Amino acid sequence: MQISPVTGRAASRRRLVLVLGLLLASSLVVGGIALRVLTHRNLELTNLVWNLFLAWVPFVFALAFYDGARNGTRSRSLVALGGVWLVFLPNAPYLVTDVKILDHLVGRIEWYDVVLAIGSATLGLVLGFISLYLVQAVVSARLGRGAGWLLATGALGLSGLGVYLGRYQRWNSWEVLTEPSKIFGGLGEGLLDPLAHARPLAVSMLFAVACFGGYAVFYAVFQPQLRRLEER
Repeated sequence: MQISPVTGRAASRRRLVLVLGLLLASSLVVGGIALRVLTHRNLELTNLVWNLFLAWVPFVFALAFYDGARNGTRSRSLVALGGVWLVFLPNAPYLVTDVKILDHLVGRIEWYDVVLAIGSATLGLVLGFISLYLVQAVVSARLGRGAGWLLATGALGLSGLGVYLGRYQRWNSWEVLTEPSKIFGGLGEGLLDPLAHARPLAVSMLFAVACFGGYAVFYAVFQPQLRRLEER
């Protein structure tokens, strides 16, 4: 996999079409939730808006990371961008777990709420997988294809753990920066005594395997189209 130089307007247009398409899809979900709030006078699905916003964060940082690598940004800055991307990456697949909110809605609208929840989950996965592809492309170009897949596997494994910590422990991504002792202290306890934390580890592994399987299918199906985005 090779990071290509800018090759012209067509490449930029492909990037623009992708971003605009994702923005349009996100706007439709947000608009649908806003309409639900206005017509049913409750805020039950509004949390999806915040979680969808958080799913955009790794996508934006992945674009910055990819373009920075292509434009010769210093390695230290790239590592910082990559670190922030990795911290926020679990927010993308996390949206899949929001589907469980459908079981707890008071004023549930059967088909309408299902479409909103599944639409949000799908967008989260697409944003996360594209962001991972872009970062993997940089690592593969610099260190080899094997290193790229090692990065992807590790990132998806950490995402599985992140989804568990977010859904069941109610930890937030930014707490890695604001409360690092809480995050790393809790993780350290789990690593030192894994048998006492068998359920969290099992659930995290399940999420990680599901994420890896989803990404593998995504990569196999859409990799030819994604290669065209590498120019811009």
